Amino acid sequence: MLDVYNFTAISPSVSTSSPPEEETESVDKDEKFDWFSQWYALMPVCDLDKRAPVGKKVMGLDVVVWWDKSENAWNVFDDKCPHRLAPLSEGRIDEWGRLQCVYHGWCFGGSGDCKLIPQAPLDGPAVHTFPKACVAVYPSTVQNGIVWFWPNIDPRYKDILTKKKPPYVPELDDPAFTFQMFNRDIPYGYEVLTENLMDPSHIPYAHYGETSTKTTSKDTPDLYMYSSEPRWVQHIGQNLIIDSDLCLLHAQEKKLNEVGQSNWQKVCFVPTKADANVVAYRKWLNKYAGGQINWGTKFDGPLPATPPRDQLMDRYWSHVVNCSSCNGAYKGLNALKVALQMFSVASVAIVAVTRQGMISVTARNMLASLACLQLKPVGSRCNISVSTSLMFIPLTYSILLDPQLHPANISDPMKFKH
Repeated sequence: MLDVYNFTAISPSVSTSSPPEEETESVDKDEKFDWFSQWYALMPVCDLDKRAPVGKKVMGLDVVVWWDKSENAWNVFDDKCPHRLAPLSEGRIDEWGRLQCVYHGWCFGGSGDCKLIPQAPLDGPAVHTFPKACVAVYPSTVQNGIVWFWPNIDPRYKDILTKKKPPYVPELDDPAFTFQMFNRDIPYGYEVLTENLMDPSHIPYAHYGETSTKTTSKDTPDLYMYSSEPRWVQHIGQNLIIDSDLCLLHAQEKKLNEVGQSNWQKVCFVPTKADANVVAYRKWLNKYAGGQINWGTKFDGPLPATPPRDQLMDRYWSHVVNCSSCNGAYKGLNALKVALQMFSVASVAIVAVTRQGMISVTARNMLASLACLQLKPVGSRCNISVSTSLMFIPLTYSILLDPQLHPANISDPMKFKH
């Protein structure tokens, strides 16, 4: 399988003109970009579990994605139960296929209607039918194998799908093309991410050693990713690419926020044509969006403090738990870890109770070597690696494999010295 990502770069020659000034052109209110009237990708369908709800945060909104088997559709709800505001993403799908709140057992159907309040008396009023017992539902759809949602519950957007559809990529539905779905939570925002994706000139430096590139006769650098491995193995490489500039972009966003995203061109020096795409993007952002995302009432104040590097680079919570392939591989390798531990202990016992001469030295050495097998971790558990921490085994084998120290050859145990 060949995945090709083509980036067209502009010649990196130095511009003889001054960097463009900040965009001052004004636009009508109707032309302003409305961040809450767009389709947003939530999750690849292949990484969702029909047996359990999944919580995500998009545009500052907490939402829950779950499978409604009665309608054979993925739904996106506001992630809070109307009862006591417990997150529905911590709930479960009950035996009738309803979304059940794990706090008090309230159950909801695909249209957000409450189907059951266990604490309500059967002979009392049908309080589950009251409007306040319903959950807010966001417009949603599946396209290109991705669940999309519209982050606005205003009734006028109820049928938005008939008027405006998510961006469509025909190649993703064409069997002649191969591709991989990948998702990861990253510790920096949309503005910095988009700017980074529009800047191919950083690839040879920020991703040094992590990508394969070539230059065509038109001086167009192409990024090639060859892959025939399982999906979870490919994701290790893709995570390494993201890791390459993760800390850089996180720090960049912090510094930009100190001066204000809209003041980008006042603090950044971009004299070469290699920055043309980035400048064009920032000019668009200034002109149509005031230089930054409009979070409404969902975000206010400074960014959270930067966590320690190991937390910033963590892959387990940012990717593995959200990826069906990597999560499955992680669980499988953990099972292998337990099996190796059991085998190691069993091998120690076999070698310990076997008298000298009953098995060959070669067989004994093989048992010892296999028992000492350890799969060394690359980093943390988020790398989907296994660590067999049997620290006592090497010392035990050094004793058991020495004929002079073997228990069968010690006539007086009281004289045995470690």
